[in-house]
Amino acid sequence: MNIKKILKWLGYSLLVVLAVISFFIYRAYDYTVHNVAFDKEKFPEINTEQDLDKLTHELISNMTLDEKIDQMYGQTMGEGIATLGINHLLFDRLPHFYVAGNERLNIPRFAFSDGPRGVKSNKERTMGDKKGVTSFPISMSRGASWDLEMESRIYEVIAKEMRASGVNYTGTPTVNLLRHPAWGRAQEVYSEDPWLMGEMGLQATRSLQKHNVMSSVKHFALNSIENSRFVVDVEVDERTLREVYLPHFKKVIQDGNVASVMSSYNKVNGIYAGNHKYLLTDILRNEWGFDGFVINDFMYGTHDAVASINAGLNVEMPFQQHYQHDTIKQAISDGEFSETRIDELVFDTLKTQLKYGLAQDPMEYPDAIIATADSIALTKEAAEKGMVLLKNGYDKNTNVLPFSKSAHQTVAVIGRLADVRNTGDKGSSGTFEPYVITPYQGIADYNKKLGNKVVLDNAADLNASKALAKSADQVVVVVGYTYVDEGEFLLASDEANEAARLGKRTGEKADGGDRESLKLLPEDEALIQALANTNENLVVVYVGGSGIDMSAWNEKVPAILFSWYSGMEGGNALANILYGDVNPSGKLPFSIAKQASDYPYFTPYTEKITYGYYHGYTLFDKKDIEPAYPFGFGLSYTNYDYSNLIIANSELTENDSLRVSVTVTNSGKVAGDEVIQLYIGFANSAVDRPVKLLRDFARISLEPGQSKVVELEVAAKDMAWYNPQAKAWQVEKMNYELYVGSSSADQDLLESQFTVQ
Repeated sequence: MNIKKILKWLGYSLLVVLAVISFFIYRAYDYTVHNVAFDKEKFPEINTEQDLDKLTHELISNMTLDEKIDQMYGQTMGEGIATLGINHLLFDRLPHFYVAGNERLNIPRFAFSDGPRGVKSNKERTMGDKKGVTSFPISMSRGASWDLEMESRIYEVIAKEMRASGVNYTGTPTVNLLRHPAWGRAQEVYSEDPWLMGEMGLQATRSLQKHNVMSSVKHFALNSIENSRFVVDVEVDERTLREVYLPHFKKVIQDGNVASVMSSYNKVNGIYAGNHKYLLTDILRNEWGFDGFVINDFMYGTHDAVASINAGLNVEMPFQQHYQHDTIKQAISDGEFSETRIDELVFDTLKTQLKYGLAQDPMEYPDAIIATADSIALTKEAAEKGMVLLKNGYDKNTNVLPFSKSAHQTVAVIGRLADVRNTGDKGSSGTFEPYVITPYQGIADYNKKLGNKVVLDNAADLNASKALAKSADQVVVVVGYTYVDEGEFLLASDEANEAARLGKRTGEKADGGDRESLKLLPEDEALIQALANTNENLVVVYVGGSGIDMSAWNEKVPAILFSWYSGMEGGNALANILYGDVNPSGKLPFSIAKQASDYPYFTPYTEKITYGYYHGYTLFDKKDIEPAYPFGFGLSYTNYDYSNLIIANSELTENDSLRVSVTVTNSGKVAGDEVIQLYIGFANSAVDRPVKLLRDFARISLEPGQSKVVELEVAAKDMAWYNPQAKAWQVEKMNYELYVGSSSADQDLLESQFTVQ
């Protein structure tokens, strides 16, 4: 064979290889979108719980063992990994994840998408007509709104857009506790406080399931560290587990009747959460009465099929890794568990799928309901309500905001993030939206109608930035983070595991993950220091997902506004806040310490860590540490006065509820919203307890001069502590303190007492 023939043969071979590769890439790109709807004519009408149980048992009894095992994982590894890898790496999108199904028995697959701030996976909308979905501010921003009714409306939109996208199962809400502000995924959760977290998560779950989207609350449990999440062993005592890290899960599971629970990657007291019978069966099912199904966190959340099956993990997601047919059959043969155990796990999943799949939908879900004008208006409202004004002038008599609306002014918008589309994490909470209004765009558009000049400066030259700030009438300094700095850690698991083992970073840091410093990036710190004394009409706008160390510049700048990752309409919302069209009303959903050493111990790279009983405001209260900004704090453009705190029943039994009222008056000149917070104090406790705990709150609107009587209520059972010796919750019979006010700080609270007899 001569050289020409060899080259010709190699050329044809290469073309064939390229054609095959292109075919598989196209097939992965154009993956099959399964219809997740039941053909209801092929199933009996379901009117009672007994009807549902009977149908589920009948379907399982008609399955072979192989068909039962098919209900216990998402997709096969080959099919799933090719679809995920090609779509994620080549097309920057996340495909739907499909689960279970049985064509012979007319059971469709169900489809999973994440959704903390909008629909994550959406094939047609992200790669077809490019319209995208509604992208809301991050969960932490919505936690800062303390607005339960708004969170319900937000998840109504997300649920509708999921259904329109062909999704009926979602990995949200995320209710892991913010234990330390450096946690990379803080933006996906609502608060450092279990009560606020649980109340917000409950609204999310109810709204999702109202539209027959099965909600999977995550990550169960103790997942509050990111870089070491695959290997870290979290040590926790029983009281801390029960009182601090589980109450919000319990509320969503019991009060929200959540369909599903996602276990976490980490170990809990030496056992991986996906293998943890105490968590997944003893507590979740036997104590809390959970009757839905449990999945693992994706890819690295299962380790041993036998241990997970015996622990109560129903479905391995998103691919079949350990729940292999041969493995499960061999375990049955070896007596590790019986086929009846498989029936039990399949029953939980299938019954839940039937419950939502055969239910009557409250509406239809056409493509046209995605990213509507009303939905976009809601995301702007959410951004406005979540922004927290921390500082507004060097003293109470020199307010910087709202800015003047006078014409012929020069407005300087300075910072490397000032004109960046920056909606937060690109991991499981990322979204594909039709557009994003940056801070600069929002401010420029607003000032265009005022006849003002807006100058954008990316802060590449500090001397030039300083000169601009000095000459401008108004200065907005935008600092903070992007998905590169914090978020879901997207480093390969073997590198992450090695870093955790060594207790330090190895190699280059990948996108996301925990923050290794609470300070802003050096370039932002330098920018603030350079501009600190240049202009009295200057505001530092922080973009990010959690608390930061402001100690180096907090006293040097006139005003500070936390705008978070504020969604697709964030820039417009920011302008409305800065110029007073909207009165800021957000309140911190976490405490900000004066110095990083005041927080609990935290490191991103570790194989073991202990979670203590105290963190956040409970820690600062207990140690009498004054924070830089307390939990629940936020300024307004008006003033609110609290008076006439009344307890309707100052003596109650452990079966009663405390009923309280307080009068709140807007004593300023502009309308606004106030968040009233109720805390219970435990100074007389016979055991170690927090100084006080949040136990109710309300958000109200007040016109100038208007007063409202706000009624609050706390069940005595919600004042209980967990006695690990008795393995029971106990309400102490003693005198309690009642605190009601505008933040958790002592000076912001009215105080009274009551007794549980």
